Amino acid sequence: MLLPIKWLRDYVNIDEDVKTIANEITATGSHVESIEDRSQGLSKVIVGKIEKIEKHPDADKLVICEVNIGSETLQIVTGAPNVFEGAVVPVAVVGSHLANGVKIKRGKLRGVESNGMLCSLEELGYNSSVIAKEARDGIFIFPDNVEIGQSAIEALDLDKEIIELEITPNRSDCLSIIGMARETAATFDKKLIEPEIKIKNEVDDIFNYFDKVEIDTKNCNRFYARVLKDVKIESSPLWLQNYLVSAGVRPINNIVDLTNFVMLEYGQPLHAYDLDDLKSKKIVVRQAEENEKLKTLDDVDRVLKSEDVVITDGENVIGLAGVMGGFDSEIKSTTKNVLLEGANFNDESVRKTSKRLQIRTEASSRFEKGLDPTIAKTAVNRVCQLAEEINACEVVAGEIDNYNIVKHETEVSLRVEKCNSLIGIDISIEEIAKLLNRLEIKTTLKENTIIATIPTFRLDISIEEDLIEEVARIYGYHNIEPKELEGALTVGGKPDIRLLEDRVKKVLLSFGYSEFMTYSFVSPSNFDKLELESNSPLRNVVKIINPLGEEFSIMRTTLVSNMLEVLSKNEHRGNENVGGFEFGNTFIPKEELPDENFKLAMGFYDLGDFYYLKETIEKALWTIGMEKLDYKRAEISYLHPGRSAEIFYKGDSIGVFGEVHPVVAENYELKKKCYVAEINFEKLLDYSVENYKFKELVKHPSIKRDLAIIIDRDVDAGQVEKIVSKHGKNLLEEFSVFDVYTGDGIEDGKKSLAFSMEFRASDRTLVDKEVNDIVESVVEDLSKGLNAKLRS
Repeated sequence: MLLPIKWLRDYVNIDEDVKTIANEITATGSHVESIEDRSQGLSKVIVGKIEKIEKHPDADKLVICEVNIGSETLQIVTGAPNVFEGAVVPVAVVGSHLANGVKIKRGKLRGVESNGMLCSLEELGYNSSVIAKEARDGIFIFPDNVEIGQSAIEALDLDKEIIELEITPNRSDCLSIIGMARETAATFDKKLIEPEIKIKNEVDDIFNYFDKVEIDTKNCNRFYARVLKDVKIESSPLWLQNYLVSAGVRPINNIVDLTNFVMLEYGQPLHAYDLDDLKSKKIVVRQAEENEKLKTLDDVDRVLKSEDVVITDGENVIGLAGVMGGFDSEIKSTTKNVLLEGANFNDESVRKTSKRLQIRTEASSRFEKGLDPTIAKTAVNRVCQLAEEINACEVVAGEIDNYNIVKHETEVSLRVEKCNSLIGIDISIEEIAKLLNRLEIKTTLKENTIIATIPTFRLDISIEEDLIEEVARIYGYHNIEPKELEGALTVGGKPDIRLLEDRVKKVLLSFGYSEFMTYSFVSPSNFDKLELESNSPLRNVVKIINPLGEEFSIMRTTLVSNMLEVLSKNEHRGNENVGGFEFGNTFIPKEELPDENFKLAMGFYDLGDFYYLKETIEKALWTIGMEKLDYKRAEISYLHPGRSAEIFYKGDSIGVFGEVHPVVAENYELKKKCYVAEINFEKLLDYSVENYKFKELVKHPSIKRDLAIIIDRDVDAGQVEKIVSKHGKNLLEEFSVFDVYTGDGIEDGKKSLAFSMEFRASDRTLVDKEVNDIVESVVEDLSKGLNAKLRS
């Protein structure tokens, strides 16, 4: 933002030089980028009046001017096409310097002596973007009432410095001259002098020209309107043009310039409509229709979306709310009646529209940061006042104000003890109150607490800490004495879940797995690739408000899709024997913050089969003290129905694993058989053991028995293991399945399950009878409980 020093001094009675002002406001939190002196390199440029013009005797495109500069009359030859007798112009006399480094010397043009040069604004250092259309070609013509003989540099305010500031997004009130004047006044403990808005003469009645404003959207909180009649569209007075140019805005005409002037002054964007171009005597603010079109002021046809907010005259769209006005209702040289708009639009809505259409305007840059709706009325009335003062029109009596949710001042409590403790200072409650009062924050003292009344324009203050920050910066960070750090040293360490993660990692790395890391942002298409049912809980997701794209638009609810993506990429690149694991969070939506579940995913191809994955899981969990896992057949959409299982420990489901379903493998373009597992790692923390008890190796031999039984195909081996364990009691050392067979010799619906049992006693050598009795009871229980038969 550009802050012209001359404009600043209109509101703060301050005598300090510009460098002092810049340093002091920087010390109180306003970041100064640079100080611009536009008069640098310029000298001896005088305001002159062309008294007489004659044709050059030897050049058709040159003329000879007699120019009165007050102290003398100079003969100057020029080729400017826009000069005329009586024109008041900037004159570079002999010995003067211009912005382009040119030094003016006495010379002759086609034989005629020329004692100076008539100047354009570009030659005086103006950027072409701020030069008015009528002043772009030829010599600059001063308006009337400019004193002949005075310095043109002073007349154009080029000798007044400009401070460039970087305004943080939360301080929309500082995107205005008055806002920065308020900051400057607080910094120097001066009084802010705001304009006294008073309209001397109002005529007629607004309802003779305009009826009402309808707001049919939640994205517009206020629309304030007034009318100007008998408007005379012309160039603005020089003082007004100077103010605009110094703030980086190009003058257009008196009415538009006034709206821009007040926008810069108060920070409230305004818009002026040619009232006679409106199809009805009302304004309707609504959401745009999908693919609705609008030609904006820059003569570009825009295709709108339903998320955009538009201003209409009841029939046609005449403006894009908070961004840019419409081409068909702009102020023209023939405009006679004007509708002035001061509105308050939703910051998020304006930001999205501006970003999507790639339109960045002075208005949108302010609206998208949030504005105080109370300023809208003040700003419109200020335009009316100034329009009356420069005789641009007559102000019509009356107003139309559609104001939905009125913004009121709020109160925030500030504890003196908390303030001093946090800042590291020791100042009284009265001094703290005075510092806040300098920012126009009213205060009431109650014992050791200050009740602060927050002005409506301070949208950034809502909690006690905000007020403490205000106290600190106005007090001056440089005035706070540095102190040594205080506090006791603490021993750092990892949380238990991370220590458990490290233990499991070591096991998985020893099995040949690599660690994978993937994004938490995923695509909704992953659910279809995993063949999840439409009502699957995994489809209940946290959506990202501002995603990088569709591929990263939601937070993941499972790690399996990420694992399959990584395996697919490795297979496509020809990598063999790939296995990996990932520890990461999944996200389940809640009313406020989502639930984050810490999980472990594993996956591989070419490393082994279903039983290899099972062995890996068992070894990893055995390492943290979890033995005797139970398994049940799993019904998971992305796993093979006959080669998958759900893992239980002490009756608690802790995860699933198995071979990837062929259809899902095809969705991920995987040609090899892949195996994956997903474990709810947070649950393991409750069951993990840190201290292990080691037993002495048993010296006595074991006895091994093998059985093959025929059971129903849907009976799990785990059910058989439970029966064997029940009868084996403390003597059963190991149970393992070594063959499962279906086919010839086995009736339909049945399977042959062959398993091995190993028995050992720690205190003696077992005899065959003890083992045979156990095996007989196992066979009997299998027959009764599972309808099993010994295979002959």
